[in-house]
Amino acid sequence: MALKQLLYKYALTFGTIIGILLFAFADNLQQIFHTQSALMFKTFALTVPLYFFMSVNRGKYQGGQDYQSLSITYQTEMWSRLLLTLGLLWLVPKEPAFIVSLGIALSFIFGLIPTNINLKNLTKTISLSKVNKKKVVNFLILTACYEFTQIVINNSDVLLVKHYFDTVDAGLYSSLAMIGRVVYFIAWMFVMLLLPTVVQKQKNGEATAPVLVKYVSYIGLLAIAIVLSCAVFPELIIQIMFGEAYISMAPLLWQYALATSLFAISNIFAYYFLSLDQYFPVILSGLLGISQIVMITFFHSTLYIVVQVQIVAMVALLVAQLLYFAHNSILNKTI
Repeated sequence: MALKQLLYKYALTFGTIIGILLFAFADNLQQIFHTQSALMFKTFALTVPLYFFMSVNRGKYQGGQDYQSLSITYQTEMWSRLLLTLGLLWLVPKEPAFIVSLGIALSFIFGLIPTNINLKNLTKTISLSKVNKKKVVNFLILTACYEFTQIVINNSDVLLVKHYFDTVDAGLYSSLAMIGRVVYFIAWMFVMLLLPTVVQKQKNGEATAPVLVKYVSYIGLLAIAIVLSCAVFPELIIQIMFGEAYISMAPLLWQYALATSLFAISNIFAYYFLSLDQYFPVILSGLLGISQIVMITFFHSTLYIVVQVQIVAMVALLVAQLLYFAHNSILNKTI
């Protein structure tokens, strides 16, 4: 109980700090990403603490393997986001970017359903031993850094394209990204099942590698099916999703899906080792995430080159994760 209260406190504290920084630099972000105004960034900033609070709430359900409550939090967030955004776009005469950001921000409130946290407990003094508190802080910092790298890898390409290309190309690329990331978001279902299972098997002294192999196989088969579909029916998929105006992105669809699939599989390895308190793959993922930004910054003459750069970065990440897994397995067998 004390640990949960401490996590909620840290979530609100860090969320508030990040929200203040985002609000303070909203004007700079507006200039960097060429948005119509800084209002969308300020809107996000006000609700960042809610996002952190919501994430801890979901982590509690995931750790307790309460998947019904966990699924409800995602359903309430996503459906409220859809309905609120559509309603606001219809009723409020403001710029669409601000309306969409407002809809996303408000959905974080609904993402807290269900929660049984008592806000009064957050004001109470929480005591943990120095050793346990240090472990909690280290884990939170590393996990937060890793989640930040996931956000960077997932969104930096879209933001950089918006910075380097004109509005038309940026819009075309955004449609490509929305379709190509399907495999990544589906992979999250397996990640939520993977972590508690690995932790439990480790506590029981059972082998954990077979669990990783099973989930990697699931994601791999899913990724192959999606990439093949995008390669065989790219024009049909894009036409159904966005219309004929976006057909020019058809040749790049399977390639973007491939880059996302490689990232999703790499993610499984990173979260596996994170659940075993091994942080090198997490650091590795962060470094290669930064390298992706650097490479796009230098190589962005065409949208084709941008996608190729991501494939190169994700291949390097997956190979590195596989080598670490092989090394770790050999080392454990030797011991």
